[in-house]
Amino acid sequence: MGKLSAALGILVFCAAGTWGGNICTMRGVNSCKQCLAVSPLCAWCSAEVMAQSSPRCDLYANLLQNGCGHDDIEFPTSSVTILEDRPLSDKGSGSSTTTQMSPQRIKLNLRPDDSQIFRVQVRQVEDYPVDIYYLMDLSNSMKDDLRNIQNLGTKLASEMRKLTSNLRIGFGAFVDKPISPYMYISPPQAITNPCYEIGEICLPMFGYKHVLSLTDEVTRFNEEVQKQSVSRNRDAPEGGFDAIIQATVCDEKIGWRNDASHLLVFTTDAKTHIALDGRLAGIVQPNDAQCHIDKDNFYSASTTLDYPSLGLMTEKLSQKNINLIFAVTDTVVGLYQNYSELIPGTTVGTLSRDSSNVLQLIVDSYGKIRSKVELEVRDLPEELSLAFNATCLNDEVIPGLKSCMGLKIGDTVSFSIEAKVRGCPREHQKSFTIKPVGFKDSLTVVVNFDCNCSCESQAQANSSSCSQGNGTLECGVCRCNPGRLGSHCECSEEEYNPSQQDNCSPQPDQPLCSQRGECICGQCVCHSSDFGKVTGKYCECDDFSCVRFKGQMCSGHGQCSCGDCLCDSDWTGDYCNCTTRTDTCMSSNGLVCSGHGSCVCGKCDCTQPGSYGDTCEKCPTCPDACTIKKECVECKKFERGALMEQQSCSRMCRDEIETVQELGDRGKDAVNCTYKDEDDCVVRFQYYEDSSGKSILYVIEEPDCPKGPDVLVVLLSVTGAILLIGLAALLIWKLLITIHDRREFARFEEEKARAKWDTGNNPLYKEATSTFTNITYRGNN
Repeated sequence: MGKLSAALGILVFCAAGTWGGNICTMRGVNSCKQCLAVSPLCAWCSAEVMAQSSPRCDLYANLLQNGCGHDDIEFPTSSVTILEDRPLSDKGSGSSTTTQMSPQRIKLNLRPDDSQIFRVQVRQVEDYPVDIYYLMDLSNSMKDDLRNIQNLGTKLASEMRKLTSNLRIGFGAFVDKPISPYMYISPPQAITNPCYEIGEICLPMFGYKHVLSLTDEVTRFNEEVQKQSVSRNRDAPEGGFDAIIQATVCDEKIGWRNDASHLLVFTTDAKTHIALDGRLAGIVQPNDAQCHIDKDNFYSASTTLDYPSLGLMTEKLSQKNINLIFAVTDTVVGLYQNYSELIPGTTVGTLSRDSSNVLQLIVDSYGKIRSKVELEVRDLPEELSLAFNATCLNDEVIPGLKSCMGLKIGDTVSFSIEAKVRGCPREHQKSFTIKPVGFKDSLTVVVNFDCNCSCESQAQANSSSCSQGNGTLECGVCRCNPGRLGSHCECSEEEYNPSQQDNCSPQPDQPLCSQRGECICGQCVCHSSDFGKVTGKYCECDDFSCVRFKGQMCSGHGQCSCGDCLCDSDWTGDYCNCTTRTDTCMSSNGLVCSGHGSCVCGKCDCTQPGSYGDTCEKCPTCPDACTIKKECVECKKFERGALMEQQSCSRMCRDEIETVQELGDRGKDAVNCTYKDEDDCVVRFQYYEDSSGKSILYVIEEPDCPKGPDVLVVLLSVTGAILLIGLAALLIWKLLITIHDRREFARFEEEKARAKWDTGNNPLYKEATSTFTNITYRGNN
């Protein structure tokens, strides 16, 4: 880190040569501690003698160039030291110590406003022990459910043996607080038999009872369940959260093991009471999250303590490394989905009306839990901020994400974490913890804040170098006694010389000390201000003249220094009002803004038409699953398409591709899709999400492409068509001619029939007349 800082110092030094200054020399600091707080690049020269006009606070390279010895330079560097690093285990059972997170303990040395990056690895080991505590609602509506789980222990053990060889199960039950208005108090018989009014017999109402501690004798589970009977409460919601908090904190009673996965299965068909609901019964004392199970294994504080809050449950479940499984009916599954979003490590499954599917639900939920690794942070000091990058599958780095999904047992994932400190905390050492949700393993981070200079411990009080004992020589400069001024405390405030005023302004025509101080002995003594601190050689700087956003200086996310906002880690902008973090924009599918927008200042800007919601997760007009997954099939199966061109295939498509000959029937969770590709071929695939949340695309191996035309067939077809058309035309012409001739002949016959003359003589016929003339005849005369 020291070499990196020195390199950065040289880089800024080069820039300083171009622009005439750097951040270290422009802040007007006059002590080593102030210098280190300016920037992680700044160093301080503690030598008593320095070249004239050379600043003591400067870049490391500049100080060396100006003649300051290496031993006289105060330049603490931030660093990471691994204190404990046991290797990750491969299997859970059969080993004395199982390690699923590495390293286990590190130390950070951070100077003000500096950061360091460290890495952690997490592995879901194989054959890890499992503790399952079954917590059941025994109100009257769950009577048929109770009958169906009487052999659950044997069946559950048989199924879980496929996943672990070390299983223990336990049982507990709950109804609600045995106090009015939650219970029946009239008629008097209803107190001992709440089912009195409906003509049945049931147990008196109770809050929570612990029935069976965690055991590997699965037959005992069946026996204890068979002994149970239902009870009946008055209002619809149950007191299940009371039972959850007691099953969580009563370690000894329940029997939770340290080296095991802890599953708390919560089954009900109703809503549940939450904190402050106890006021209906006059219960105002908050839940204390302590174990209150009496000698009879009943919750003894049910009528004196209020229901726990979601925050209290989250805290205790995290401390005890317990994964909560809500197995609830479809009428309330939406409510418990909302609860699960507020409680890390929680899964929700839809329970059938008679709990007949609870076995598969538990197995599927366990698969989902083991397929996800999510980091949580405890006791983070307010001066620190963390930025996460996840490396999940295929060595792909996903910025801003602290969880990985779709994992298999045995997979190893890693996270790079950048820790940055803001300013200099009062306590110079603090610690915090990072752990995967539901794991016992954790990483303890001890942070040392290097805010002071080592040369301060060698300070010489009343040093002769400070004008014959008028100050303390500390880190090469004189810290003057009251009433003394000057670089060597050589001037008294009582002395006055007008010529010294020229040293109190940067230019002759500018006011002395920027009109915010007095010039004494040629040195500006800045006025105090109710708004903040005025500093600088000419009192030109302060820490209160920066822009404000919503009434807060630098939006409350930075420090004002000489009119400029120095933003805290993860914040940017002129007002420091824009966060650079993207984890607030991550949706449940692991994509920034669900892939429907971009993360701007920590909030999703939904760019997909029709999308809305905090993470753009709601989009009724967006393309369906087939349309979305089509692009993934194109890029991952056929290596083409828009995602391949954008080189974002591996980031956008985390589905697993499997080539098949036929699409099988995988139930209601599978969606069959069909589309035409650029070659007009029909591609068929099936989108399926298994119980662990992993997405699988089953693609038919060969697309169904249309075949080209047969030239001979086309030629013969055209020729045949022409001949048929010609023959048809000839027949039609012959038919028309025949019809025409017949019509003419018929007309002739008709006219002939209407004729009125004698058909035996021709009326037109005239006999021929012959006339003979004798040309020689002249008559009688």
